[in-house]
Amino acid sequence: MTTDDDPPLLHVFSGYGIELEYMIVDRDSLSVRPIADRLLRDADDAVVGEVRRGLLGWSNELALHLIEVKNLRPIIMLSMLQDAFQSEVREINERLAPHGACLMPTAMHPWMNPATDTALWPHQNEEIYRAYESAFDTRSHGWLNLQSMHINLPFADDREFARLHAAVRLVLPILPALAASSPIADGRATGFADYRMRVYCDNARNIPSIAGLVVPETITSRRAYEQRVLEPMYRDIARHDPRGVLRHEWLNSRGAIARFDRSAIEIRVVDTQECTRADLAVAAAAVSAVRLLYRAPDAALLAQQEIPTNALAAILQDCLRDAEQAVIDHAGYLALMGVPEKRCTAGELWAHLVGQIALDDPVHESLWHAPLQVMLQQGPLARRILRAVGPECSRAKMTAVYRELCACLQEGRMFVENG
Repeated sequence: MTTDDDPPLLHVFSGYGIELEYMIVDRDSLSVRPIADRLLRDADDAVVGEVRRGLLGWSNELALHLIEVKNLRPIIMLSMLQDAFQSEVREINERLAPHGACLMPTAMHPWMNPATDTALWPHQNEEIYRAYESAFDTRSHGWLNLQSMHINLPFADDREFARLHAAVRLVLPILPALAASSPIADGRATGFADYRMRVYCDNARNIPSIAGLVVPETITSRRAYEQRVLEPMYRDIARHDPRGVLRHEWLNSRGAIARFDRSAIEIRVVDTQECTRADLAVAAAAVSAVRLLYRAPDAALLAQQEIPTNALAAILQDCLRDAEQAVIDHAGYLALMGVPEKRCTAGELWAHLVGQIALDDPVHESLWHAPLQVMLQQGPLARRILRAVGPECSRAKMTAVYRELCACLQEGRMFVENG
């Protein structure tokens, strides 16, 4: 979500920013094609870091086979992005067609080798990417084979930040139960519904302060955040980054990070889905769940902030592996989510939350009901992919399934079992 210098502050839930990442692949073989710089060009055909297209823009981050589509200004309703994102997907595919390439959805390529099959972006911001390369093993799945949706939620002051951060912190661990779409890597089923986040959790393990436990710690003010999160991270990276190229808020690799440069919290744990409608349905569900928790009375806020980070991190890890089938037995957490039982699956929890959301937001019910029902009834995309590929997970079957997923993205439709 890009804004001008010194933009007016937005109050919580008064604007949204969505970033969607896709991989560029060969139309026939579906192997990755590192040609994002063929798309990112200005009127003079010079390579640029960002192409502005009205409400939306295109950009690249790190991997040369990745393209990101995002809204350049906060929008007041997620529904405003549905047609706009779908139009951009089709425009990108039209421009890729002469190169024999197209966009592929989901959060990971199923068989790419990150050490040999792609390249780093060699143009603008190259200094940043080279700094990352010197500090971490960037030729790995955790850096070059991951596509996600980022959800940006604004806040106007420390009070709004504290409440929003507390609410996001509780919703974050269960987001993979709804949105996991990366069960396959290296040509095989990984045992994780959300393998993208599994490898993401470890991509900066040599500097633990950068990601922490991925679920963020409870912090209630900008000053405390700078002291407890940002400064330790900057100190620990300094030996790898003497010029301070990486000394920015975005170095923080937690699953939700504070972006004080634009007064927003950025949620990063959501896998890219099969089509933009599915992505925005997940975003709508996530935002609505966060809003329910944000509106809780002060006593509940204190209870939210007191939930131990390691307990939330354990729920996250279970959801990365088992998605909607993960069992949650933290009674205090479930009570804060409005569930009276002491034990339920993550899928059951999402069914409960979506039911509450429908009552809270009639627009959600009419626009996002169908894609969310697919996710709740047939499982997240990861589950549907695994069933379609079958237990043998052959290259031929994977190719057929992921070719169908490319068609879902182009046509704006869900990947369903009876489709």
